[in-house]
Parts: sequence; structure tokens; C-alpha cells
Amino acid sequence: MPHAETKEYAYELIDRIAPSQVPTVVGLLETMLDPVSRAVASAPYEEEVLTNGARQALAKAADWSKQNDALSHELVLADLGISQEEIDQYSGPK
Repeated sequence: MPHAETKEYAYELIDRIAPSQVPTVVGLLETMLDPVSRAVASAPYEEEVLTNGARQALAKAADWSKQNDALSHELVLADLGISQEEIDQYSGPK
């Protein structure tokens, strides 16, 4: 399919998706266009060997999550003393 036809087809598909799916598609497109995200996505998979300590920590976390409710994002931020707005406006170290 020629480039122009492929873009037209992409536009048609976007027009047909449910409005609730638009943010997901936009996020995907942004990720595809971001050079760092693209590099991470195309990096070769490396399987890390887990130490016994790491395995025990993962098992402990899994057990904890079976017996406790998850903490909300808002609760974690409040515990850290920051707001979502502060995160959204953060522009990196100065």
C-alpha cells in the first residue's frame, strides 16, 4: 500500500474507533514518535537473573497484595506530600 493510501487508511480507522479509545491511540502515537520510547521498545530483551533475595521480596509482595487492598495513587501522593498537579507541571531538574 503506498504511503499516502496508508495514511488515509489510518485516518479512516481513527474516525471509526470509539471516543473512549482515542486517548489510548493518541498515547500510542506519541510513544511511537518519541525517540526515547522508540529506543526502549526496540531494545533487545534481556532476561535478568533473579537473586534469592529478589525472589523472596517478590513473594512477600505477592502475599501482601493478596491480604491487603491496593493503595490508591492519590493516597500515595498524599503520603509523599505532593499533588498530581505538581507532577504534571514538573519540568525536570534545574
